[in-house]
Amino acid sequence: MADTDKLNILIVDDDDMMLKMAEFVLIQDARFNIIKANSGLQCLRTLQSGEKIDLILLDIQMPGMDGIKVMELIQKHDYWKLIPVIFLTAASDKNTVLKAGQMGAVGYVKKPFVPEDLIARVEMAIV
Repeated sequence: MADTDKLNILIVDDDDMMLKMAEFVLIQDARFNIIKANSGLQCLRTLQSGEKIDLILLDIQMPGMDGIKVMELIQKHDYWKLIPVIFLTAASDKNTVLKAGQMGAVGYVKKPFVPEDLIARVEMAIV
């Protein structure tokens, strides 16, 4: 499969270990190409670059621009709002889960994640 045929998954997390773990789990699938961003601002810069992104895994709790603000900006953009977003976060309280759904997220994965759960959520989002 040529790289251009792969699905580009943008993982956004300020925790470098979480970025590496998610990349390690997802890169096992030959269909996926992983792009990493360690902040909300870097996520937006990646989207602005025009690179095709098929799915975003977005941490909620990040310094500076958190995932909620990033999601608000994504939802205001005509093209970006079509990209499925899965929140990837340590927050698991009911209000956070509800807010994620109300903002248009297609899924929610609690950190630390179980690899099979992450893969299942990604599979559901890209089908």
